[in-house]
Amino acid sequence: MLLSMLEPGDSGEIVDILGSGEIRQRLLDIGFLPGRIVSVIRYAPLGDPIEVEVMGTRVSLRLNEAALIKIRGGKGGGRRKRRRWLRFI
Repeated sequence: MLLSMLEPGDSGEIVDILGSGEIRQRLLDIGFLPGRIVSVIRYAPLGDPIEVEVMGTRVSLRLNEAALIKIRGGKGGGRRKRRRWLRFI
């Protein structure tokens, strides 16, 4: 499961950081390490970015960055549901 699939309030253990290059290294540098617990705090009103907590620090990530973080656990069973009012924008 990917971090971007979780709902606010869900948590999971980081298993792997997908991708390569600078973005992978940045995620590792700010504490997204295998074995750490990450929690989704909230999504921005339009769904991007996402605020998460890892090691007691809150970090905002774009959804494409959150999709690079593979986790175990959490209750998110799939893609987040889009808010109904977004269909009218």
